[in-house]
Amino acid sequence: MYASIIVALDGSEQSMLAFNHARAIAECFGSKLILVHAFPRTSGLRDSTEYNNLVARRTKEGQAIIEKAREHLGQSSFEVEEDLLEGPAAEAIISVAAIRKSDLIVMGSRGMGSLKGAVFGSVSAKVSHDATCPVMVIR
Repeated sequence: MYASIIVALDGSEQSMLAFNHARAIAECFGSKLILVHAFPRTSGLRDSTEYNNLVARRTKEGQAIIEKAREHLGQSSFEVEEDLLEGPAAEAIISVAAIRKSDLIVMGSRGMGSLKGAVFGSVSAKVSHDATCPVMVIR
């Protein structure tokens, strides 16, 4: 039923709750679990030192979030992959789900950017509306 599951991670408590649900589903169905983290696009001159340092820092932070999830997996009986992307979170999650032909997206209802989400609409609302596969939002 769920051959491929995406779990969206941003380091928040909500995303770790989503991770726990996604892991349990992957264990039940023997699904491939894809850990996805997206960080905001960096504006500025692409060849500047400041720009490169900011992208490197955000990449390192994203890798740490994914690594924390991998550590919680321990010895899993299912395949695990990861995607670390630069760009708006909702668009990145939707894009990965479409490209990888995922059967389910699991994500928290609120992430690290809850104030921005309250003003502009949450990532989970956009993903739920625009994704081509089912979306499970964990509170």
